[in-house]
Amino acid sequence: MDIFLLLFIFISLEFIESNWQKSDSLYGVLINNFLLFKKNIFIYFIMHITFFYTIFLSFYFTNFGFWMSSIFIVKFLDISFKLVIMKKLSNGVSIEEIMAINVKMTPMLRYFNVIVYPLTFLFAIKMI
Repeated sequence: MDIFLLLFIFISLEFIESNWQKSDSLYGVLINNFLLFKKNIFIYFIMHITFFYTIFLSFYFTNFGFWMSSIFIVKFLDISFKLVIMKKLSNGVSIEEIMAINVKMTPMLRYFNVIVYPLTFLFAIKMI
């Protein structure tokens, strides 16, 4: 496949992933995640499609180096931390107890992943 097509797909999937979690604050992002988690945990995992896409890219390029692995590890840790938070929310712990500070989500912060992960992917395949 053409590298630019794979990059375009990566950017598109990151954009989609950012939009389904979209909110004005960190609490809102967590609530959006929790609502999907409550519906069905399998759909919750599927909605983190870039995690699976990263695995696909690693095998497609047979690239398990530092940059590609760093994308995978950060995405894995992101989902893991969110799952811990979702479990606490399911057990009735308030969101204020879990996260003491509610951060305002600016557009730059909201779409940071759309820039960082594809750029890291380009580093991984030695395009940059």
